[in-house]
Amino acid sequence: MQNVSKRMKYSMRLIVLIIWISICPLLVNAGTTVKNVILYIGDGMGITQITSSRIYLMGADGRFEMEKMPITGLITTHSVDRLITDSAAGATALASGYKTKNGMIGMNRDSVAVVTILEAARDKGLSIGLISTSSITHATPASFAAHVSSRRSQSEVASQLIDAQISLLLGGGKSFFLPQELSGSKRSDQIDLRQLAVEKGYSIVQNKEELQKIGKGPVLGIFALEGLQGDSSEPSLKDMTEAALKVLSQNKKGFFLMVEGSQIDWAGHDNSFPDLWREMKAFDDAVAVGLQYSAENEKTLVIVTADHETGGLLIEDGHNDGKDLQIAWHLKGHTGTMVPLFVSGPKAELFSGIKDNTEIPVILSELLGIRNFPRFQSSHPVK
Repeated sequence: MQNVSKRMKYSMRLIVLIIWISICPLLVNAGTTVKNVILYIGDGMGITQITSSRIYLMGADGRFEMEKMPITGLITTHSVDRLITDSAAGATALASGYKTKNGMIGMNRDSVAVVTILEAARDKGLSIGLISTSSITHATPASFAAHVSSRRSQSEVASQLIDAQISLLLGGGKSFFLPQELSGSKRSDQIDLRQLAVEKGYSIVQNKEELQKIGKGPVLGIFALEGLQGDSSEPSLKDMTEAALKVLSQNKKGFFLMVEGSQIDWAGHDNSFPDLWREMKAFDDAVAVGLQYSAENEKTLVIVTADHETGGLLIEDGHNDGKDLQIAWHLKGHTGTMVPLFVSGPKAELFSGIKDNTEIPVILSELLGIRNFPRFQSSHPVK
């Protein structure tokens, strides 16, 4: 009788364990409270880019705002066939959950268009926005809302962005929106995408002052022919982030915003530390805006990461106060090192540890209640 009782207790414990294992994923999703996502991508931003800039600006004991975020991790960055990714393949992975070849945007290796997390959020009724300090048609922002086999097809990317029902587009790249007849145009046709955008309901803004007056979307802000130059008439990355949150937060269903600090990468390619620390400071100032918004709107998830590292940057010597900092660049291209991941907000703990870049949008899709992701544009699951 005693043995029977023991077997019954064992069986009951086993049943409870099986039930717990089966409902655990449901409990995780049941507690999901993510309404808004702000994804920051520091193009070319490795751990040493952060560390060296921070030491130079505020000493070894200082911290950027992104470094104060409670959850940290690392991301692997290789593309489908290359150890060293470019921004197109890296951003496509972060946007779609699917690796591709270098140079390809929003497509798999076989040139089949894949749905991005931005597009999936739009289809769920969320407002969506893209911000970049490069051309808005450049590889990283393009990978979230366009589908072309070559990142060089920026005129086609511009056309696709206008058709993508994006609530807010802010950055450079006017060259790809102007008809060929106008000075500065890089189009090979006479299409004026600014006029087409107006016909689709967009407000067009061209400088910092106009951006600060904007009240609602959709908004197309293109502030330079190509990358932003940093002059006083242009909005900073912080300015653009503040304006974006004002517009996108009007949607009660929520929003998805991608903010790229593009020119961190350019500083790496140029091996220019003065440009690097300035771009890192501007990027972190924009991150601070998102973190403040998240603190006031508890259903907002903030993620900071990178597509790859650029320059192979090393810290060789210096003082704790940042003086006489000695750094060395190893090359002028990208490297295959893992890049940092900082997360704050509801369910942030799901991003801790080492992740592949393709895992980030998949986790986001689950938190936003998006089904059947990743997938092809045809709605068939990606294999």
